[in-house]
Amino acid sequence: MRATPVPAIAGAYLFEPTAHVDERGFFCRTFDKDVVASAGIDPEAFIQDSVSRSRRGVVRGLHLRSGAGEAKLVRCSYGRVFDVVVDLRPHSPTYLAKKYFELSGETQVTVYVPAGCAHGFQALTEPADVSYRIDRAHDPAEDVTIAFDDAELAIPWPLPLTSVSARDRQAPSLAAVISSTLRPSPR
Repeated sequence: MRATPVPAIAGAYLFEPTAHVDERGFFCRTFDKDVVASAGIDPEAFIQDSVSRSRRGVVRGLHLRSGAGEAKLVRCSYGRVFDVVVDLRPHSPTYLAKKYFELSGETQVTVYVPAGCAHGFQALTEPADVSYRIDRAHDPAEDVTIAFDDAELAIPWPLPLTSVSARDRQAPSLAAVISSTLRPSPR
């Protein structure tokens, strides 16, 4: 497994496994605490694993947490997704930068999303399973959602939208979230 920094989003990483392929298929390690630690990320900080299954065309996001935020390792364990990370950390050198990835069950590549970055994806296959390893217990009071179709972000979702949750459909714009929820704190 190899850790590769993502220059477009300060502190983000891709973790690319080495697949051992034979006539049966493949085997690969999807998490290695030593590799994660070598990237400066505390592997012991992750406390929860979750998975979502989505139908082709579904968009989930853009989501993040207020307060201390939430760092996560995100991997498409089955199928393919168009994955989006947006840096919303006011003091980050890549503030407001966006990065898109295609994650797939074929490669098992994991993206590390730093706390303070919004995350979302669109399922490109029927189905697509996304696995999350999260560093904080979920607190619904800290949930923040940004409109997936925000004009300022102009995310180029590759497929026509087939479904989105009511929460995501009713989410405020990026500007509204920044002014009301994510105001920069003084240094």
